[in-house]
Amino acid sequence: MLDVLNLALPYFGLIFIGFACGKAKAIPEAGLAWMSFFLLYVSLPALLYGIMSKTPFAELNNPPFLIATTLGTMSAFVLALLTGRLAGRLTLREATLAGLSGGYGNIGYMGPGLSLAVLGAKAAAPTALIFCCDSIFLFSIVPLLIALTDRKHPSLLHTLAVVARQIVFNPLIMSTCAGSLAAAIHFRPPVAIDHMLLFLQNAAAPVALFALGVTVALRPFGRVPWEVPGVVAIKLLIHPLIVFGLMLLVGPFAQPWAATAVLMASLPPALNVFVIARQNDSWIEPASVAVLIGTFASVVTLTGVMWLLQTGRLVFP
Repeated sequence: MLDVLNLALPYFGLIFIGFACGKAKAIPEAGLAWMSFFLLYVSLPALLYGIMSKTPFAELNNPPFLIATTLGTMSAFVLALLTGRLAGRLTLREATLAGLSGGYGNIGYMGPGLSLAVLGAKAAAPTALIFCCDSIFLFSIVPLLIALTDRKHPSLLHTLAVVARQIVFNPLIMSTCAGSLAAAIHFRPPVAIDHMLLFLQNAAAPVALFALGVTVALRPFGRVPWEVPGVVAIKLLIHPLIVFGLMLLVGPFAQPWAATAVLMASLPPALNVFVIARQNDSWIEPASVAVLIGTFASVVTLTGVMWLLQTGRLVFP
């Protein structure tokens, strides 16, 4: 257990340091803008590119794994959406964002660094593939469902074009694809560029976790709507259980791949949920509360999953 705590505490410690700084200093949220830009467009793309480019291309060709993990995310999304509709009596627009909270974990900020620390280099390929597939699914279905309730869009075709452009030009997806191409053609950058990419990769996890803590601290915490506890429970408990079942049902998969899938499914709701809610002017306060509660609750649930994986109590045949 001490080994697991030694792995978990640095990650959650950085989140809590960021949280404490956000509470202690009255710095406007706009101060996070360049840090967020650095993460989204520079550091995390460098990390994902590095992961994919150093992974043998043959390992990336695993359709059953992609189907299983994406189906798990879809299931969690639908369950959370229905929870929002039934428990919170939300509109379709609001319930879609509740579904996003239940299906979309913090796979960008926490996922890569945590999976590599817990499971080692063999977790690199499944981590990047899960990120791509989850992002493509969720960033497709959410805008489409919201478009059904929004008369501002000229047409469904226009909405599809906007969604396709967002997916194609997402810097994290682009860097993953570039890394896959580099692995396929065995491209290696010059030493100086490779060292620069390594610096950027090493900065991704600490900057992301600190920014996560600050951002959570700046979120208002009001009442807890009825649907939020259910949505958080789906994200932290039901989602990993679904993925665990799918790994057994669709597999067998190698232990590092199946373990990575369960670990990634155990991550708390992503900050992007709040950002997307604010962009669509819907379910804003509940999204903020879901991210806050989910992040703190994951100290227990995520550490528990890490313990099961590290001690060999969660083994896949």
